[in-house]
Amino acid sequence: MTRRWLPFYDELAASRRVVVPEHPGFGDTPLPDRIDDFTDLVLHYADFANALGLEAFDLAGYGFGAWLAAEFAAFYPERLSSLVLIAPFGVRTPDTPAPEMFLRSARRSAADEFNGTAEHYGSYLVDGGEDETMLQDYAELSAMARVAWNPRYDRKLDHRLARVRCPSLILRPDEDRVVPAAQADRYAEILPNSRLQVLSSSSGPLGHAMIAQDPAGVAHAIGSFLDMPREGDSHL
Repeated sequence: MTRRWLPFYDELAASRRVVVPEHPGFGDTPLPDRIDDFTDLVLHYADFANALGLEAFDLAGYGFGAWLAAEFAAFYPERLSSLVLIAPFGVRTPDTPAPEMFLRSARRSAADEFNGTAEHYGSYLVDGGEDETMLQDYAELSAMARVAWNPRYDRKLDHRLARVRCPSLILRPDEDRVVPAAQADRYAEILPNSRLQVLSSSSGPLGHAMIAQDPAGVAHAIGSFLDMPREGDSHL
């Protein structure tokens, strides 16, 4: 779902400024040789925020992006006003295997992400021709594998996230066939000032591709969280 401005972003941007960068190696953004672990990605985004003049900001991430957002928060907790993790993974859950992101076929991945309804979301799954989409998917999986192949979690993240004191929202769908629910639950346990919200849809169980299945619902949950009064807010 890279290289495009999605309806989900439109929903978010209706009431606030939204910046949606492409990760290095995703979309049309090249992957520099210097990036080969999460620390490099965190430093990349610190430089990115500096270039935009962002000092304190709300940070949200989805899937792999949520893992990266959590890593950024652990290193730069003072820069965040809030943190939102959507269908996140990246933490160690000993009783539940880490999600398998690399060894599934494209057809199986689509079926799992959309809970068997991928045929209704062709515009999200095909960007250009089928061959171009296949090559793009391979390139992005390769970029992800460079930093997350083994292990498929960060064994240090549990300890580091204790530094994050900003309000945090962890969103997961009611039936994620890609990322075990234990991942989101674990983030909610680790982050000191967090809340977990499970989203459902009247049209059927939401899956891992929840931002495509119900963009308005996910955006509404985030907007409601961001609009909540926070400690230190003044009210006239």
